[in-house]
Amino acid sequence: MAIIVNLDVMLAKRKMTSLELANRIGMTPANLSILKTGKAKAVRMSTMEAICKELECQPGDLFSYEED
Repeated sequence: MAIIVNLDVMLAKRKMTSLELANRIGMTPANLSILKTGKAKAVRMSTMEAICKELECQPGDLFSYEED
């Protein structure tokens, strides 16, 4: 199974950079990059809440599932 992270899409829709989002939610740019590239093993709910609040989106807007 593959979980696809669509954070880049949401950032583009909101015309926001990764660095700007990282600063707004109090996350390091390196950790946001790990999440953005799909290399993260887990995501804290508080992090998801902060991202969704800043991007004005739902968690489902950030992730999708594709079968292998």
